[in-house]
Amino acid sequence: MRLARTEGVGPIGYARLLGRFGNAAAVLEALPGLARTAGRARLSIPSRAATEDEIAATVKRGGQFLTLGDPDYPALLALLPDAPPVLVVLGDIRHLSGRSVGVVGGRNASLNGQHIAASLSADLASQGVTIVSGMARGIDGAAHEAALGKAGGVTVAAVATGIDRPYPPQHEDLQARIAAQGAVVTEAPLGTEPQARHFPRRNRIIAGLSLGVVVVEAARQSGSLITARLALEAGREVFAVPGSPLDPRSQGSNDLIRRGAMLTETAEDVLGALPQGPDDFSFSQARTIIAETLREEPPPPPAEAGKIRSALLAVLGPAPTSVDDLLRHCQFTTRAALVATLLDLELGGFVESLPGNRVALIANQGG
Repeated sequence: MRLARTEGVGPIGYARLLGRFGNAAAVLEALPGLARTAGRARLSIPSRAATEDEIAATVKRGGQFLTLGDPDYPALLALLPDAPPVLVVLGDIRHLSGRSVGVVGGRNASLNGQHIAASLSADLASQGVTIVSGMARGIDGAAHEAALGKAGGVTVAAVATGIDRPYPPQHEDLQARIAAQGAVVTEAPLGTEPQARHFPRRNRIIAGLSLGVVVVEAARQSGSLITARLALEAGREVFAVPGSPLDPRSQGSNDLIRRGAMLTETAEDVLGALPQGPDDFSFSQARTIIAETLREEPPPPPAEAGKIRSALLAVLGPAPTSVDDLLRHCQFTTRAALVATLLDLELGGFVESLPGNRVALIANQGG
């Protein structure tokens, strides 16, 4: 828990550091030295007392903690290379491991779009499928409400805030009902307010919990397209509901269909194409990439690390860049050496790990 809340330790860094040092206590002991080597004078590591206070306050709010590696941690989510080290859950944690489908779309959805999302979600819920969404206005809200309206229906809300900060505020009652009939999940600690950079992280949880993701009425700049991309990268099925070419709110979902997403009109379209679970063949490629990303190897020699560091700082900017693109740029090195150098840069406060195996330069940093 202390390691997961340490400044500069992202989800991939968390996994690699544990792989290198064996346990969290050893990592915490080594971190100050690693940070100094990476160019950071001080690293903010939460005290044991602060961590205990967070746990007590969360439990008082009705929350539970799941850490990566716990037997109850959702198996599908654990397949992500950047799986959240710590989850905070309101509700029944068993619902995070059900046969789940993500239903996402735009906040400014039309009435028709909301009706389609509700109809799909209700039909899927009646077949025992857990509906996963992000509790936003529009499509998300319609999907959650439809699942809640079905006898025995289950829905999970992945949120970008602390469990004590329902967002949007008008969905406070919806969050309470979801927690009573399903689960609300976040990686954010109590008190976390909505911030734009947190929503892509929330989107990867939606994708990670789901066997497939249905996009209903998404504009070209919709955050739900991020969820679709993350789902594809994780080996999940992506479905899209077609919309009018005259409605900008459907241009993103129509684009997905043109690029190979399954055209979807009914729950049967989804059920017929869903993989069965983590052992399904469709996850094998994603699992291979994840294993390669997280495999622990000795860090590169200082001279090579310096060369990689200079090359990375020369090309990275505030826009996210995939690790695969960086590897193509740094053809003189291996993926393991590249990822190890990125970890050092993250500990040094130069770069930030982002969902989808991407990184970005932190503002005011550069080579």
